[in-house]
Amino acid sequence: MKRVPFVLTLLAVAPVLAQNAPTPREALLVISKGDLTLSIVDPATLKVVARMPSGDDPHEVIPDAQGRTAWITNYGTGRGGYNTLTVADLVNQKQLPTVDLGPLHGPHGIWFAAGKVYFTAEVNKAIGRYDPAAKKVEWVMGTGQNITHMIKTTEDAGRIFTSNILSGSVTIMESFTQEGMRATRFSPGANDWRVTTVSIGDPSEEYEGFDVSPDFKELWAASPRGNVAIVDTVNKKLVATLRANVVGANRVRFTPDGKLVLISSMANNTGGNVVAFDAATRKEVKRIAAGTGAGGIVMQPDGSRAYVSCSRDNYVAVIDLKTLTMTGKIDAGPRPDGLAWMVRR
Repeated sequence: MKRVPFVLTLLAVAPVLAQNAPTPREALLVISKGDLTLSIVDPATLKVVARMPSGDDPHEVIPDAQGRTAWITNYGTGRGGYNTLTVADLVNQKQLPTVDLGPLHGPHGIWFAAGKVYFTAEVNKAIGRYDPAAKKVEWVMGTGQNITHMIKTTEDAGRIFTSNILSGSVTIMESFTQEGMRATRFSPGANDWRVTTVSIGDPSEEYEGFDVSPDFKELWAASPRGNVAIVDTVNKKLVATLRANVVGANRVRFTPDGKLVLISSMANNTGGNVVAFDAATRKEVKRIAAGTGAGGIVMQPDGSRAYVSCSRDNYVAVIDLKTLTMTGKIDAGPRPDGLAWMVRR
């Protein structure tokens, strides 16, 4: 009997290894807490094109302005707080060296602006700024508030906004140059900041998720107890508290045109766990059924879709922003959480 060459036998039984598809120019980034990965999702097909390690206890993710690199906060809740950011190369689809934050622990919220990475450090009641070019944390500013959780900045990073869960407040930081103030010997310029704490409710309300309107004039923060606080960011004061009945509220996002505000709920609320509000009238528009609990929200920049992580259901819901209905699901690993949108330039 003719013998089959050994090399052919190996080829016959060797498994075929799936190859990652190239990263599209625009993509959805999804954190999976269940398998500790970052997924790159093609919005055209709603399929994962690549997965990379996210590090321990990943919570939030943000890409740079070029869509080439992403940073992931390794939170360490209940463990005294981790002190690292995991870094992902979105083009070559691989993990890069981890960022050591030194004494800053419990990083959670994260934002990218003006070439720098801004993050909250809950254990330290502070925010930090990491410079990717210098590869170091170059600046830290304390909030003096308990559990400084989420963060967002203006494009030039001249204004910084945070939510402070157990202080019932939001913090607004403004650089002196951003405010147009005149420098004095006590305020020499861009390195000085005016920090304003705005009380938005009792600490027991635990306001967590927030977003700022596209014109940066209004901030909406949601409490899992069901209320929504609205802050005038120009005059830095609370202007309204909506009895919104969004029990279990987790994240808040304005649509790109600023007309709607979506609030997700971790609770299985009657009628739907994603609630849309009219930003101008502050009235509820619709409740959208998207599973048994919803968390992270990100908007597609063209205003056509929202993506909502439904951790208990192990999928990311796709929401049509014209009809305000769920039109699809994305499998990006178990317990999806933090989401971000990437555009490669």
